[in-house]
Amino acid sequence: MSTEFLQIPEGKIAYSDQGTGPLVVCVPGMGDLRGEYRFLTLQLLSEGFRVVAMDTRGHGETSVGWKDYSVAGVGSDTLALIRSLGAGPAVVVGTSMAAGAAVWAAAEAPDLVRALVLIDPAVHGDPDWLTRGLLAGFFARPWGTAAWMWYYAKLFPGRKPADWVEYTAALKSNLAQPGRLESLRSMMVASKAASASRLEKVTVPTLILMGSKDPDFKDPESEAQWVAGQVKGAYHIIAGAGHYPHVEMPEIAGPKIVAFLKTLQPEVNLESARD
Repeated sequence: MSTEFLQIPEGKIAYSDQGTGPLVVCVPGMGDLRGEYRFLTLQLLSEGFRVVAMDTRGHGETSVGWKDYSVAGVGSDTLALIRSLGAGPAVVVGTSMAAGAAVWAAAEAPDLVRALVLIDPAVHGDPDWLTRGLLAGFFARPWGTAAWMWYYAKLFPGRKPADWVEYTAALKSNLAQPGRLESLRSMMVASKAASASRLEKVTVPTLILMGSKDPDFKDPESEAQWVAGQVKGAYHIIAGAGHYPHVEMPEIAGPKIVAFLKTLQPEVNLESARD
């Protein structure tokens, strides 16, 4: 997977660009790499889509040292990338906190965002001062990378992908680089107010996918229902999956995403596609 870079005033965004056809931009969750979408990318390419996957601020091959790690910051990077590609509007796929960035982008620039796929979306709610302190301590160096890898494994309660050992080794190596763990910590405590306040402003077709055993949510299905209601979208629960259903159960999550994308043709009634 080759890497391309988009230089913007505050830093450099790394991304991969594969295929031809309608544009799908994939934004990974915090603490992960754009390789998160390795299985979904293959599924989308086989269906004739162009897939661009980016590394978020401070992660992967994207530069470190950003002032803003919030959903608005990552959302603005997403829009900058779509503009630079000159192939929009794009479907934006976002996982976890990146789903909040996708919401922000769709509300801010509906002309650039054709539709949203929100995977186990973390789009509202900010940690209190005590939680912020605990997170800062738990994910500090020198133990912070090991702590994140321990937590990351908990997000896959059903089954781990076949390339788990290789992928997590690459993720651990990346987090060990200067500035990477600090970026993750900054993203953990960054506000999601900018996405929470824009949920009802989303006007594009939206699909929410949620793993039924996602440990990040007390009641995953209720959360999926609530988000779907806010954006007037549809939702699917992936039974037995955790925070990454498209990685844990790609044979189930991928076809649901592909089916949704196929409803986005001009002749299809978009209101019925949300049902």
